[in-house]
Amino acid sequence: MISRCWFLGCIAVGVLLAPFGAAGQQPAKIPLVGLLSTFSPSEAMPWHRAFRQGLRDLGWEEGKNIKIEYRYAEGRLDRLPALATDLVRLNVDLIFTDTTSPTLAAKTATSTIPIVVASASDAVESGLAQSLARPGGNVTGLDQIAPELGGKRLELLKEIVPKLSSVAVLWNPRNTTSTRNWNELQLPARQLGLPLHSLQVSNADELDQALNTATRTRAGALAILPEPVFVANLKRIADLAAKNHLPSLFHLREFADAGGLMTYGPDRSDLFRRAAAYVDKVLKGAKPADLPIQQPTKFELVINLKTARALGLTVPQSVLILATDIIE
Repeated sequence: MISRCWFLGCIAVGVLLAPFGAAGQQPAKIPLVGLLSTFSPSEAMPWHRAFRQGLRDLGWEEGKNIKIEYRYAEGRLDRLPALATDLVRLNVDLIFTDTTSPTLAAKTATSTIPIVVASASDAVESGLAQSLARPGGNVTGLDQIAPELGGKRLELLKEIVPKLSSVAVLWNPRNTTSTRNWNELQLPARQLGLPLHSLQVSNADELDQALNTATRTRAGALAILPEPVFVANLKRIADLAAKNHLPSLFHLREFADAGGLMTYGPDRSDLFRRAAAYVDKVLKGAKPADLPIQQPTKFELVINLKTARALGLTVPQSVLILATDIIE
């Protein structure tokens, strides 16, 4: 009888305590990532799609075990500080950025929340990290080393246009990345004997006048340096270059897709896919200060042969064999 009473008593106590035990088992916290972009959703779509695919490959599924808060500056760099502050106010676990400008804004807004950048432009020179091997702060990720590629673009352009005598350059002096690229372009241009005509543009309203200036100065081609305004107006710039009979080059393959003659630069989608691995490591406890910043391993040379023919150009076989993609 005593055994039976003791047994029933244990069951009763267990039933009473069960709800408390369940309440004590808190569900696993879902990480909140703030995504801060210089661009508009449509402009950044292929890169952010690659980033999310990289997360999925590592077991992170948006809406299930990871949340992402998106903030887009729509090409306006002046909006970035407020957007970064907004993400910090949300107490996100990590801030993911696409390029240097939003990373600088995020770094100014917080020194404690980890930041992962997918495509920085000279992370050390721009002040994002102490060194590539040991960043030392709250920023890590990948560097696109864009400035060093400017000379190679000019070399390829001169192979396609052998009689090229000068190049007009679209750049924005208010953008540190664009300015750094402009400065880096001076030496290779001199070595190739190509005078550069500076076309300073800080907003889309100045594009028409800039391209007209390139025509008046009899520039032989148009080089476009990294700048959100130019990314937002790729098709317009490609059309203006064609209208003014100017061979044109940029660093993003989307420019060749839009009708530009040539693009050469890192495979940005690959950078964004690889950046997901940094997010994975940081969310699992790694410190950005200890994660070396990596550089591109895949590059794209895209040539638009349709545009070349319209310009009366014959792309030599020595260039075609280097192309990763040719648009007929």
